[in-house]
Amino acid sequence: MIATRAAASALAVWAGLLFAPAAQSAEPLRFIALGDQPYGQESRTGPAYRHLIGLINAQRLRFAIHVGDFKDGLTDCSDALYARQLAYFGSYASALIYTPGDNDWVDCQRQTADPIERLQALRRTFFGTPQSLGERPLPLQRQSALMPAHAAFSENQRWWHERVLFATFHTVGPSDNVEDAAAALRQEQRAREAANVAWIRDAFTLARERGARALVLATQADVVQRGPTRADPQQVAKAFARTFTEVLVPLAKVAPFPVLLIHGDSHRLITDRPFSDADGRRVDNLWRLQVPGESRMHAVRVTVNPSAPTPFAFEQIWNPMSPDPN
Repeated sequence: MIATRAAASALAVWAGLLFAPAAQSAEPLRFIALGDQPYGQESRTGPAYRHLIGLINAQRLRFAIHVGDFKDGLTDCSDALYARQLAYFGSYASALIYTPGDNDWVDCQRQTADPIERLQALRRTFFGTPQSLGERPLPLQRQSALMPAHAAFSENQRWWHERVLFATFHTVGPSDNVEDAAAALRQEQRAREAANVAWIRDAFTLARERGARALVLATQADVVQRGPTRADPQQVAKAFARTFTEVLVPLAKVAPFPVLLIHGDSHRLITDRPFSDADGRRVDNLWRLQVPGESRMHAVRVTVNPSAPTPFAFEQIWNPMSPDPN
């Protein structure tokens, strides 16, 4: 019994060190963000995607984040396709962290597959260990292991790197299944939304308690709803109001560190600060990166430098083999 307690104590100390922010100099941190690719048949898009992975590997950065939709919404959702995408993720020379998109499981109903069953298959295939994907995986904390009330949500992950806290949470475009015709998907959405809210709150609490330099959040859905003209203010789409309007945006507004939200879904590179508080004032502490995707098979190198006037900088990694170079 004494030996068992000693081993458990040693394991707890090791885990605490592993997931605590390392005491390092305030040098800029760099990583890769991408998503919404590869779309289409392997014979057509595979060469361009493999070339992009080579460009990413040449950056020699510690990790990349793929914000979901590793296939288009019409491609089959077979175990064989999941295995192929898992192999692609394994070919990243760094760590690869992935969060699911709607094409990866929700849209499987277009091929008469059960999306709930496909979500479970995704979790088994991509989120079954306490570490990331990629050739040099990073240790991760999963919500499923930390919050018994949300034990299904292994895809919600977090990790520290150079005193910056990173976390993924699982939203899907275009409307998070809020009004889906299937009752099972509406029920799934409510459970997933509750898990996301708890995970986001905990990320802000942890970042504050441990003196994070910044907080980076990654998800799939584009939640920004644009008005009919450029002059109209942008708003959070109604389907995402609880997660963003009620939780994420207010927490970011008062955070003592800069916050970056990375997402995909709309396929064009956008960097801005589109979020406003309840009084309509822009939340200057919350930045957004929407990654390119679909036929724009590029990636983005992100620099985090909280001591700079602009704490986040973005540089597109240009893929000359992209089907659409624009």
